[in-house]
Amino acid sequence: MKIIIVGLGKVGQTLAAELSRENNDITVIDNKEAVVQDFSSQFDIMGVVGNGSTYSVQMEAGIEAADLLIAVTGSDELNLLCCLIAKKAGNCHTIARVRNPEYSTELNFIKEELGLAMVINPELAAAGEIARVLKFPSAIDVDAFPKSRVALLKFRVPEQSILDNIRLADLSSKTKGDILICAVERGEELIIPDGNTVLQARDRISIVGTTADANDFFRQVGIVTNQVKSVMIVGGGTIAYYLARTLLTSGIRVKLVEKDLKRCEKLCELLPKATIVCGDGTDRDLLREEGLGRYEGFAALTNIDEENILLSLYAKKVGRMKLITKINRITFDEVIQELDLDTVIHPKNITSEHIIRYVRSMKNSLGSNVETLHRIINNKAEALEFVIREKSRVTDVPLQELRIRKGILVASINRKGKIIIPRGLDSIRKGDTVVIITQLTGLNDIDDILAK
Repeated sequence: MKIIIVGLGKVGQTLAAELSRENNDITVIDNKEAVVQDFSSQFDIMGVVGNGSTYSVQMEAGIEAADLLIAVTGSDELNLLCCLIAKKAGNCHTIARVRNPEYSTELNFIKEELGLAMVINPELAAAGEIARVLKFPSAIDVDAFPKSRVALLKFRVPEQSILDNIRLADLSSKTKGDILICAVERGEELIIPDGNTVLQARDRISIVGTTADANDFFRQVGIVTNQVKSVMIVGGGTIAYYLARTLLTSGIRVKLVEKDLKRCEKLCELLPKATIVCGDGTDRDLLREEGLGRYEGFAALTNIDEENILLSLYAKKVGRMKLITKINRITFDEVIQELDLDTVIHPKNITSEHIIRYVRSMKNSLGSNVETLHRIINNKAEALEFVIREKSRVTDVPLQELRIRKGILVASINRKGKIIIPRGLDSIRKGDTVVIITQLTGLNDIDDILAK
């Protein structure tokens, strides 16, 4: 596919790099010449310097032959204008990033009236992911598959748990519930398990199942599953606002610490039910005075990664609470993982997941769209949700008879509302929604799970 990306900030660069790796023809546009030159030479892609919302620059970038334009500049209005010009000049699909909270309730209207393929709000999407985790605090990550009505939950095997040193084939004799353990992380190693896999304490395991089945499983292995009732947030940016709004709607008590006075005044207007504290969230005395140790959840959402890391480490020392740490840069991901910060959120990765899912759905040709995509296990694997709209090579054949590629696991099947955790005799049918866990990247269609 020929894709034009306007805006080479963090999200634009992440998208361009990932979509280029998936063998798409990428052209980037930005008004900073040095950034365009450095990035285009690094990834061997075409770069155009200029204003991406102008007809002449889009024509230079090849808009007439483009399949998709993605506008992720720092201005919402500029992104929307880029998309409008692209629709007229090239009649291609368009995606706009729109971040202003004032537009948050109007995204569907904007999408429909302007004829956009997608409108993505990264901060709103990140806040949604954080809220899901706070409602299921035993999990490190919670990824939802709306059409499949299942979730993918990752958690750490506690010391002295009944899961420690148990063979997966023997797990059914210890627990009841329809869940599937689909991935095991042990240090830097990723294991797609089978019945002979033996779990160990400190393993990070990912399970697929309905929320009710996952709750039952956690209770049986002695892991607390109740959602948090109170959360302290440090940092009063857009993600913090969306998160606080969501939590308050769910009846969760929120205290938000922000050092900018004008921003505090604005937050008081926007969030009348929250407690807003104007002060430096990195001040330990302030956090103690505000009762940090009494909160069940803590989210470090400042604009500085290092501050967020230190805040979460301090909160971990102060009390037993669910920790959320926002990190924008992922250069030292391996080091961050060793710090055991509980849940780490990368907003730019969430945005790229949504857009890559759409790109793969555009590329599919066999009638099974990628509905949902989650990068999991530090981007070592993907969880994909496919809707099976047509018969194909995988349909109506027992799974045990399919030549499924190594590193791929069929995790769940939703058949007319009935959730099936599949076994060898189960099969995929037309109309099903299927969740696939894969160590391979670039799956566009359900038939891609099969060996050639």
